[in-house]
Amino acid sequence: MQAVAALLPAGIEPWAAALLIVASAFTSALTAAFGVGGGIAMLALLGLFVPVASLTPVHGAVQLGSNTGRVWHQRAFVRMDVAGPFIAGSTVGAVLGVFLVVQLPDALLKIVLGGFILVLTWAKIPGIDRLNKVGLALASIALALLSMIVGATGPLVAVLFARFLENDRKALIATSAVAMTTQHMLKIVVFGIAGFAFWQWVPLVAAMIASGFAGTIYGTALLHRMPEETFRRWFRIAITILALDLLRRGVMQL
Repeated sequence: MQAVAALLPAGIEPWAAALLIVASAFTSALTAAFGVGGGIAMLALLGLFVPVASLTPVHGAVQLGSNTGRVWHQRAFVRMDVAGPFIAGSTVGAVLGVFLVVQLPDALLKIVLGGFILVLTWAKIPGIDRLNKVGLALASIALALLSMIVGATGPLVAVLFARFLENDRKALIATSAVAMTTQHMLKIVVFGIAGFAFWQWVPLVAAMIASGFAGTIYGTALLHRMPEETFRRWFRIAITILALDLLRRGVMQL
């Protein structure tokens, strides 16, 4: 047990590390099957054990590994014509984030993000169906900046991509994985430049990534068996629940 503890960051008990490793498999399976939910669930769980100052970069490292595994396993369904503009915009947003990101009230961010997700999911927004690749690139700049602050923007990315990838659940989930891999990779670079000591977390993060890949394989198998109509229904339900929870937490913090 002491040998295991020596591999963990200060303050993380072996039982907590084991819980996080097991949970990584379940959260990765959730995202691989439904496209959303795993990143926010993991952020909430990490928040119970990881110091606040380390939460966003550690979550980013875990999600980078998880989404990279999903991209590889679902690579046949990736739509680069949609992912390409997002990658370009996210890169610009990350560069701006080094200079422009400020500490905005967390409660306000949760309320705005939750409300925006609900609007995108349920409302008919004039002109959004005509959003082109340039518009997607511009939107991704804002999402990259937002990711630096709130940590988990997966639901918003998934809803945005759903406007471009209607009736193709496999392409939606695989392409969203490319987008989130890009966001988390850029986030890691920014925090690395800022001096965050990622090396202290490498053994735990690596174990969580490995278990997450096992979850991705199971979740992808479930996705393949799921009818398109069933997926779309549960996708909207999951997105709505996550958005309402963001609103609840934001209001509770006011």
